[in-house]
Amino acid sequence: MNQSIVELRAVGKSFAAADGTPRTILDKVDFKLREREIVALLGQSGSGKSTLLRIMAGLVEADSGDVMYRGQPLYGPARGISMVFQSFALFPWLTVQQNVEIGLEARGVPKDEREKRAEKVIDLIGLSGFEGALPRELSGGMRQRVGIARALVVDPDVLLMDEAFSALDVLTGERLRDEILELWEEEQISTKAILVVSHNIQEAIMMADRVLIFASDPGRVRYEMKIDLPRPRDAESADVRNLVDEIYAVMTAGRVRSGKTTEELEPIRLDHRLPDADIGLMEGLLERLMEEPFLGHADLPQLAEDTELTDEELLPAAEALALLDFAVLEGGDVHLTEIGKKYVAAENEVRQSIFAKQLLKRVPLAAHIHHSLHQDPAGELKEEHFLDLLRENLDKEEAERVLKVAIEWGRHGEVYSYNYNTGMVHLPDTDEPTPT
Repeated sequence: MNQSIVELRAVGKSFAAADGTPRTILDKVDFKLREREIVALLGQSGSGKSTLLRIMAGLVEADSGDVMYRGQPLYGPARGISMVFQSFALFPWLTVQQNVEIGLEARGVPKDEREKRAEKVIDLIGLSGFEGALPRELSGGMRQRVGIARALVVDPDVLLMDEAFSALDVLTGERLRDEILELWEEEQISTKAILVVSHNIQEAIMMADRVLIFASDPGRVRYEMKIDLPRPRDAESADVRNLVDEIYAVMTAGRVRSGKTTEELEPIRLDHRLPDADIGLMEGLLERLMEEPFLGHADLPQLAEDTELTDEELLPAAEALALLDFAVLEGGDVHLTEIGKKYVAAENEVRQSIFAKQLLKRVPLAAHIHHSLHQDPAGELKEEHFLDLLRENLDKEEAERVLKVAIEWGRHGEVYSYNYNTGMVHLPDTDEPTPT
């Protein structure tokens, strides 16, 4: 077995909630990244994947456990580990050449040497001719090439890629991913191991030797899949499609039946991380599922291909449908429930009533908002009232996101309303009875 480069032993990480109590982000994470392997991390937003990468890079300190690099404890940024970010993270006032050189300059590399090394990696990554361009003059794909070149120019042992292709269009992302794999396979780069955080299941399978699926609240490895297929891999092959289907099954299951763990879904809590699912998309999926060739049930990869939705769009929408009991997710498939079928067949007004009833029945946060508003004499409360509650266990941004989803869903069902000017959540201005 290849030598371990980075090893995490029972790593934990917490951040302070709004009331000062610790909120666990990562819990007892064990992980090894070995020489000549690519590992992909999949999981929901907020599961701690990016925090894990920053701990491995030495940018964030773990609260517990051990972080080892080449057999030695890691304290602070490791010179042999580079990171590529989703947001490109370029200095807008520097040229391509200067952006690529910045890491070498920080390490005190002489000017002539860093120019030479930068020119070499710029050529390798397909940026020749753009050395003098500023980031604003480049496309998204070209800007990400600069970010990758900047990471590679320091000859890292380990390359960490945090959603490195997600901000790009599909074709650009695939082309750049394939080029990185080609450089890796032909050993044109000195990198010994790559760790990729992704939302794209097919991307993970096309790249990785191992795929790890992270659970949330707290973040931890719940499933590991080893991929023995030779690269380059054919996305249309039966082997790849079967692996995609298995990962879909794991990521949408309440219980992992065929893997290495068995986990029961906990009851939905008030601060449950509601999926960031658009209501129009949810309705569109329900309607499509009732049509040929699906007629009420579909294989999720097939549905993704049929609707041309990305995993980042499809999975939250499917989770939301299951949460509201409009659908059941099992074994990588989605099946409409009787309530889901009734919803599709109904007129808009009846759909709204069904949605409201399911929302209050299945989403504790929505039920709490609805109950709180009825208890208030004025029938309205500031959004901060609910944000304070969510911040007890969620960070500020996640609390705001979850409340935003709950408000949008509640507005759709006319369970409650929201004033964007005042930030007040209030009962709807209607004489119609509230769904029960």
